[in-house]
Amino acid sequence: MEDVAPITPPASAGPAYGDYPEPGRRALITLGVVLTTLMTSIDGTIANTVLPQIRASVSASQDEILWVLTSFILASTVVTPAIGWLERRFGRRNLLLGALIGFTVSSVLCGVATGIAELVIYRVLQGATAAVFIPLSQAILLDINPPKDHARAMALWGMGAVLGPIIGPILGGFLTDQLNWRWVFFINIPIAVVGFLIMAATLPKRVRRDQQKFDAFGFLALIVGLVGMQMVLDRGPGAEWFSSAEIWVYAAFAALGLYVFFVHIFTSERPIIHPSILADRNYLLSSVMGLLIGVLMFAGMAVLPSLMQGLLGYPVLTAGLTQASRGVGTFVSMFLVGQLSGKVDNRVIIFVGLSLTGLSYYLMSGFSLDMDQTPITVSGLFQGLGLGLVFVPLMGIAFTTIQPALRTEAASFYTLIRNVGSSLGISIVGALQIYNARIVSSQLAEHATPDNLNVMAELPATLDLTTAPGQALMSGMIERQSALIAYVDSFHMLFIMCLVILPLLLFLRVKRASHA
Repeated sequence: MEDVAPITPPASAGPAYGDYPEPGRRALITLGVVLTTLMTSIDGTIANTVLPQIRASVSASQDEILWVLTSFILASTVVTPAIGWLERRFGRRNLLLGALIGFTVSSVLCGVATGIAELVIYRVLQGATAAVFIPLSQAILLDINPPKDHARAMALWGMGAVLGPIIGPILGGFLTDQLNWRWVFFINIPIAVVGFLIMAATLPKRVRRDQQKFDAFGFLALIVGLVGMQMVLDRGPGAEWFSSAEIWVYAAFAALGLYVFFVHIFTSERPIIHPSILADRNYLLSSVMGLLIGVLMFAGMAVLPSLMQGLLGYPVLTAGLTQASRGVGTFVSMFLVGQLSGKVDNRVIIFVGLSLTGLSYYLMSGFSLDMDQTPITVSGLFQGLGLGLVFVPLMGIAFTTIQPALRTEAASFYTLIRNVGSSLGISIVGALQIYNARIVSSQLAEHATPDNLNVMAELPATLDLTTAPGQALMSGMIERQSALIAYVDSFHMLFIMCLVILPLLLFLRVKRASHA
């Protein structure tokens, strides 16, 4: 797809910084932006490590508990396309401060929830208010810094966005071990208050109101499509997939909603997403890669805590700390990106990052029940290094040919695509975990019988399959092995995905386009 001629964009609603803020004020704004970004990205994953504790407290099933993760991401995804209009309508400062208040209130509600339905509703509110932080923070940093400092500003922003999912599980494990799981939500309060005070004091109060009507039809079509797609993945395992009429209904809503949304974008006079954004080849390819990167970032991380606690018997704090190597790798790679930016082709940096990420998932596909913490630590280090090298350079390439006035919309849609990948990744791996474990368990149980001499020869003499205690012990062994094989299969799938992404790098451009 060739890049189309520039289409006259709407007036930017962001503050007109002109000659850019003075260094002290710029530093404060950057601090506030990084804090809110870090808080948002932490909250997307802080519940991962403590899902077993939350599940026990609110009496949720294995399928239902995943909604604590996916509801946050899905709500954030659904609201994201409206951020451009909301910014033009209410102003960047007002929107950001209002979202911080809403996020704080919903965090408190999550912390006091007593049932799974209640918790999911509050997580939806939390995700919806959190949606504005990442795209607005990107746009703010681009506006307050001259073009020569954009790469460094995005590296600082990227540290908040990428380190959040690393810190989240560790912080969640610590708070649950020392207090209880409810504090994984209460911890947002002081961070949000500090961020609110900084932003209120530093962001300009100028508001250029845009009376343009909101594209409610396109927004509704997107909601229908995304929710339908998410319901297919979340309800599929329990409803036997497409043997159930319920799943067919969800699939029909998903297909119809997404089809109408994309047709509407290119035929409406002023859709929710400006068509010139999606017609930009560089941005479109980067967004597709961003979707797949979203899967790689969150899918493995979402199931790893349950593997460590459920199969390896790690305490909740140990499960969180074991993943610290991922954070170390990300810190190192973020530093390297800042040093290499402008000196090395971003595509080369991304290639190295994807290769390291693929290596990490390859190592994870060799996990066993007899291993110590070393394989988890080493694979986590490689994964942190890899994803850190991919995240910021890919985002930089995505915006090289986007008109400055469309940055907020472009950042919003880019975040939407990555969030869709994150939500889909968690749901797909969760569904595969249930499905594959069930299949493997059935196959192993067929052979674990007293008349199978090969199996009997491998069992210890104290294990008698002709007795009820022996059969119960064997059933437990089969369940653990089946779960491990399902995890390993998921990690192998993510390794293959890394290989699939690599050829897309050949079609990306890195030269900045000029705009009139």
